[in-house]
Amino acid sequence: MAQRETWTTRAGFVLAAVGSAVGLGNIWQFPFKTAENGGAAFVLVYLLAAVLIGLPTILGEFAIGRRAKLNAVEAFDRLDHPAWTVVGGLGLFTGLWILSYYSVVGGWVIRYTIGSLTGGYFGGTAAYFGAVSAGWEAIAFHALFMALTAGIVAFGIEDGIEKATKLMVPSVVLMLVGLAVYAFTLDGSGPAYSYYLSPDMDYLANNLGSVIPFAVSQAFFSLSLGMGAMITYASYLSDDDSLPADGGLVVGLNTLIGVLAGLVVIPLLFVQFSQIPETAAGGGPGALFVSVAQVFGGLGITGRILGALFFFVVLIAALSSAISLLEVVTAYCVDRYEWNRMATAFGFGGVLFLLGTLSAWDTAWLGWFDTLAYSVLLPASVLLGVIFVGWVYGPEAVEEMEKGADGAGQYATLWIWWLRTVVFVGVLVTLYLGVTSIYASPGLPGL
Repeated sequence: MAQRETWTTRAGFVLAAVGSAVGLGNIWQFPFKTAENGGAAFVLVYLLAAVLIGLPTILGEFAIGRRAKLNAVEAFDRLDHPAWTVVGGLGLFTGLWILSYYSVVGGWVIRYTIGSLTGGYFGGTAAYFGAVSAGWEAIAFHALFMALTAGIVAFGIEDGIEKATKLMVPSVVLMLVGLAVYAFTLDGSGPAYSYYLSPDMDYLANNLGSVIPFAVSQAFFSLSLGMGAMITYASYLSDDDSLPADGGLVVGLNTLIGVLAGLVVIPLLFVQFSQIPETAAGGGPGALFVSVAQVFGGLGITGRILGALFFFVVLIAALSSAISLLEVVTAYCVDRYEWNRMATAFGFGGVLFLLGTLSAWDTAWLGWFDTLAYSVLLPASVLLGVIFVGWVYGPEAVEEMEKGADGAGQYATLWIWWLRTVVFVGVLVTLYLGVTSIYASPGLPGL
């Protein structure tokens, strides 16, 4: 068997994990989920979920991956708990399910980057989105995005993923900071910051049941939890790395970038519309594209430059996240069957392209795929992982957490009990609320 790759540096792992987390979940989903769920009220619940639920959960996935030093599916077999392979299998399926429609949105981003430079959407943003978001053109750009993703994964950990994310993640941060500074200088941005940063507690009290599942699932989505990605990435770590320190960095940087994305998008919308427009609040998966494009379309040549920069940032973030999802199944096939990495990456890229054609042909399918992932697949996958780490593999997980982290013993014990109680209950409630929302909603598109 060929020697398994590892990260060449700690920074490489942290940036790759952040890159997995920082993607469309932060820049596409986070602002429009915020707009749909009460602004700062949603942000508050999301931040609490990221710290109180997301951080303990990501540490659990890190512990599984590094302990096993195998892909997310076979890891449980190596840990002498083969019955729990279902956790890795569900995570792998969830990640592939998400990537199939995520790639479609990635194709939109490519199209909008080009459209910004040419001014293609300036004449009518809603009509432009309708033309590029579904049908043969959407399928073509979906194929291009998936090919780019597979190409990076095909080069492996050191030469592909690590090198790519070392460039991508700092670039995303720098460009978002620049755009946030620009948004801050705009006249009339004050109400935006109030909407985004000052929670309406009355709204939260009256809508807690709907805000919680979206906010917690947003934390799962944006941290790449329940998809096998963090287990797989941690499997390439050495025992000298501190999991608590790395987990804190990943969650902190990811949350910072999500908040930064909101500091760009929300002020732009308020300056242009004096409020969150209906196209952004309740407008579905295309809401951000239509609303933000309207902003850039009204700024002339400046809009072309800012629009190209914004959508290029989104594109880089989308790629950094997509490669982590494709790496999960690629690592499994390379580890288990010793398949050729390049053939595996492009082969599964092709399968996911075919599955994604449903979402590319009709955005109603994309919305359904996304709702099922948010409401059921992610919380179910995370819940099984929490049960395994907390109640089945607890002592070994604590031992793994102490490696490379001096003085972490007492905190590791607190962590495992927090996972067993607070995190378990929080994820269980999120799954319940998600399933009930799915039950109350319409069925498959067109049926």
